[in-house]
Amino acid sequence: MSTQEEIHGSVAPSATVITKRTAELAVGIVVAAFALLAIVSNYQLGAGWAEDGPQAGYFPLRMGVAILLASIVVVVQALRKNDRSAFLEHAQLKLVATVLLPLVVYISAVQFIGIYVASALFIGIFMWLVGKFSWYRSAITGVSVSLVLFWIFEIMFTVPLPKGPLEQLFGY
Repeated sequence: MSTQEEIHGSVAPSATVITKRTAELAVGIVVAAFALLAIVSNYQLGAGWAEDGPQAGYFPLRMGVAILLASIVVVVQALRKNDRSAFLEHAQLKLVATVLLPLVVYISAVQFIGIYVASALFIGIFMWLVGKFSWYRSAITGVSVSLVLFWIFEIMFTVPLPKGPLEQLFGY
């Protein structure tokens, strides 16, 4: 029994959102674009051999070429195979959205309320709504984790992380 079946009971196949061919083509094209960016930027930086050895872009440019070639192979294989079976189904997309959407809100909130308050809220609300824990257990866990992280990063390691108005109120 898969994890998805354990969590949600028996899972029947649902409508396909993305096919394997589409996913492979998208990944191949995106990776190729980043490889081209690496090639161009490292060429501009200097990718040759100088009197004192390789220039700064020498190895990264060659890695970009290798990645570009690999991504071309992925695109060609995806086109040849033409696998139109499901890569992502509607039910799976709902599970991904259950995690992805709150994560986007969390990342956005860090800018305004700081990482510690945002983390406490994210952990607590996620435990309460998705994990079905009691609200007080969720709140205690969220606050406890954030306090431990604050102690580790701000006090022990003195690594400043994004802070919001609450931390500033306490002088941090």
